Amino acid sequence: MGAPHDSRTVLTLDAGGTNFVFGAIRDNEEVIEPICLPAMGHDLRACLANIEEGFDRAKAAAGSVAAISFAFPGPADYPVGIIGDLGNLPAFRGGVALGPMLEGRFGVPAFINNDGDLFAYGEALAGFLPEVNAALEANGSPKRYRNLIGLTLGTGFGGGLVRDGRLIIGDNSAAGEVWLLRNKLDRDCFAEEGVSIRAVRRAYAAAAGLSLEATPEPKDIVRIAEGAMPGDAKAAREAFRRLGESAGDAVANALTLFDGLVVIGGGLSGAAPLFLPALLEELNGKLASLEGGSVDRLELKAFNLEEPSEKAAFLRGGTRQVTVPGTERSVAYDPQKRTGVGLSRLGTSRAVALGAYAFALQQLDRP
Repeated sequence: MGAPHDSRTVLTLDAGGTNFVFGAIRDNEEVIEPICLPAMGHDLRACLANIEEGFDRAKAAAGSVAAISFAFPGPADYPVGIIGDLGNLPAFRGGVALGPMLEGRFGVPAFINNDGDLFAYGEALAGFLPEVNAALEANGSPKRYRNLIGLTLGTGFGGGLVRDGRLIIGDNSAAGEVWLLRNKLDRDCFAEEGVSIRAVRRAYAAAAGLSLEATPEPKDIVRIAEGAMPGDAKAAREAFRRLGESAGDAVANALTLFDGLVVIGGGLSGAAPLFLPALLEELNGKLASLEGGSVDRLELKAFNLEEPSEKAAFLRGGTRQVTVPGTERSVAYDPQKRTGVGLSRLGTSRAVALGAYAFALQQLDRP
């Protein structure tokens, strides 16, 4: 399992609420300079015209292309290529057959997924997952991982699942929708209300006694927490601790059903030193029984792979030699159930682009 090396070119798009950035990838490398056009999300005609223009210019710069593949916000029927009612691109309300439109216009297959899925796929093929497996091999461990949960923390809380080199989309294009898990700290709310930019700002405002309008953006709340900017440092640290606890509960629920490594990206991932300890504490915490006892939150022990001593313990595991019955031969055995949590190795945008590229090639090569 690894990133595909292929001479075919795939056009890509990074679709934001403000700007669309078009590119082209061949053999896992960007082959043109990015092309940026305004999203025009309130005007469907203008928005679609800019999408066509962006891909026209990208194709002219890249030459012959095999497919178009990109992430686009949901809700959507991704396999069919129909975009539903978007919050940040309201012109798409009512459903727009974007994929079929692009296939007709450019004469190549068009594949659309969400960014959480493609982020996870890129990190599984060319980033976090192969890096961890290479480190395990270098340390003489027999342990290898084939499954990955990818999470993006930013304006929203996105997720993706990769099993044994294949992206899990689900029967309704709805696999990995972690944002709709229950919010541990506000039980009637969904997880994204505790794991997002707005969640950090809201928590800081409450702890610091500020109005939301007077509350700084998370990048400044990070600086306040670090003592690099005036403000309520205790409130700043608490805002990110709450994010970590909320995210940790969501990750624990995901790991209960999908056993693998966990990689985190998105705009808030830069604040990882402030929230990863609470996230790991949640994963390694306890749940109560009605008899007054407790059980581990997970069957797995979770390790913070951004912390050197924890990474060393994770790589070391519990490896020992076990004798094959009836012989003098022994085999390496690592019985310790564990997962590792770490940050994107590719950068979120590049992981999404490489995921889109790999997905397109996989679909093109299907029998």
